Amino acid sequence: MNAPFEPEPKKRGRLLANLRNSFLTGIVVIAPVGLTVWLIWTVVGWVDGFVWPFVPERLQPTALLNSWMVNAAGDPRIPWLFDFLDRNNDGLLEVNVRGLGVVVFLLFTIVVGWIAKGLIGRSMISFAESLVDRTPVVRSIYSGIKQLAETVFAQSERSFEKACLIEYPRKGIWAIGFISTDAKGEIARRTPTSAGLTSVFLPTTPNPTSGFLLFFPVEDVIELDMTIEDAAKLVISAGLVYPNGQDAKQAVEEWAKAS
Repeated sequence: MNAPFEPEPKKRGRLLANLRNSFLTGIVVIAPVGLTVWLIWTVVGWVDGFVWPFVPERLQPTALLNSWMVNAAGDPRIPWLFDFLDRNNDGLLEVNVRGLGVVVFLLFTIVVGWIAKGLIGRSMISFAESLVDRTPVVRSIYSGIKQLAETVFAQSERSFEKACLIEYPRKGIWAIGFISTDAKGEIARRTPTSAGLTSVFLPTTPNPTSGFLLFFPVEDVIELDMTIEDAAKLVISAGLVYPNGQDAKQAVEEWAKAS
């Protein structure tokens, strides 16, 4: 009598396994989208909060909208519209357009960059930097931030050239690094190598902005075919994100079968 009902636990086990795999697949799809949207939304809100205090109150969206929508007597020009919009205690419209501060910041930055590229702008910057250089504490802070900004944003030959493999911290243990430039000057002269040295940045996981600057003999550096972006993903994910999407899919399928 019990024989026909024996397969039921197996069916339930397969159903639960399928539900679990579907849930994990959904997490893989939703998590990157959700985190990306959340990060962009947070950064936009932070920029808005930083920009608007510097904008005169009469030029902010709330003041401009109320100047257009309210007449001189204080009555709304379009009464029915006020029923659908947020209002403050004074009965005026409240506007919170997220992202408008980012637009203001971008326009302001473009104007400043355009002025800085001209003769007058360069003269003003040189004069301001000469004043900063004579101020003890401000000089150190400004020079550090300026070097960081030029390193991150300036489009020059200081960007990484290729991803590579190096033996670190000892022989037999391999790490991913990024080749920057060949060693020059005193460092190249004082090292007893015939083929020369190359500077390699060794990033840390999961924060690749910190790491170590190492100088390796050229023959000890193995250049990789993967792009800088793929190597960075591999470092940030602690080896979980494969440069080859097909390898990643195969690894996920094998992991799902094993579990």
